[in-house]
Amino acid sequence: MKLYEFAPTRSIRARWALQELDVEFEPITVNLLEGKHQSPEYLKINPAAKLPALVDDDFVLTESVAIVVYLAEKYPHRQLLPRDPQLRAQLNRWMLFTVTELEQPLWRIARHTFLYPENQRIPADIEIARGEFKQMAAVLEAYMQRREFLVGEHVSVGDFILAYTLDWANEEHLLNESPALLAYMKRMYARPKAPMRIAAAAASVGLG
Repeated sequence: MKLYEFAPTRSIRARWALQELDVEFEPITVNLLEGKHQSPEYLKINPAAKLPALVDDDFVLTESVAIVVYLAEKYPHRQLLPRDPQLRAQLNRWMLFTVTELEQPLWRIARHTFLYPENQRIPADIEIARGEFKQMAAVLEAYMQRREFLVGEHVSVGDFILAYTLDWANEEHLLNESPALLAYMKRMYARPKAPMRIAAAAASVGLG
């Protein structure tokens, strides 16, 4: 099994699942700073030129949420997905909430801060996106009161998805009004097999 990754990206989610599952894998760095994600070799793996990508024998899978769910289903003995259909539905709900309502405004902030060429950035959209994130984070903050995990009584891949996203938000100083989410994120990253947090991962590749 091979994981194509670049340290501070959503690759962290896939690496986290692999490490929690104790699955042996070959990490392959695709250096975004050097444009390696646009190389013909990598575009054969993921034509969208995004990371991460997982190659399991002749099976290729992209998109971090799809990867972690696939891994949890392939190794069910680790119970990183709830068996109860209602808990599984709630997990799907909150994973979708995370990547739409929380991640989407974070992407907008990133695009208008440094990803877009300077003449295409819209500073006003940054504040709009920050407000949208905080509004949706308040919904999750209320839900997570007195909860240890995203759903049920055990850790799931949904926790890896959410914890990474919250760490991203924390880098943008967006969790000041969300103490339950901040504490939850720190608790998840304190797990023995958790990956590096975003700041440390960025530093490891010369960013930040």
